[in-house]
Amino acid sequence: MKKSYKTTTKLDYAEEAPTHFYDGNLAIPLVEMTSFQKMQIVRDGVSKTYLTKLKDETSLDYDALAQALSVTRSTLINKKGEQKFNDHISEGIIAVAEIYSFGYEVFANKINFNQWMFAPNQALAGAKPFDLMDNQYGRAEVRNLIGRVAYGVFS
Repeated sequence: MKKSYKTTTKLDYAEEAPTHFYDGNLAIPLVEMTSFQKMQIVRDGVSKTYLTKLKDETSLDYDALAQALSVTRSTLINKKGEQKFNDHISEGIIAVAEIYSFGYEVFANKINFNQWMFAPNQALAGAKPFDLMDNQYGRAEVRNLIGRVAYGVFS
């Protein structure tokens, strides 16, 4: 006899904090969500509306987002309202949002974290953390570095 497993049908982002998604009545930071939950968001597709809210939340412009997602600026701009991005771009958007979710949690101040992302960092041989966001390995390195900051390790 086959068992059916309960799956979350759709997770909606919190408009006041796009780095959080609602699971029931609780807004959960992306960094605390399970891989399965993030996978569901990516499979559902990320809308242009979400990207716009994230852009405003993170104080990034379309040029910076295009760089972080390794796409052209027009790819991001040409979508309208609730139109969804493909899986590849949606996954990148969620990955960037997760880094910002983690950073906001660790730094406890969005302005300080945003400045840190664009400041040269000795732990990265003088590179700016944001400059590494264009691929999964760079994002993993930035996440690792934020984790080091959280534990007070020189970073």
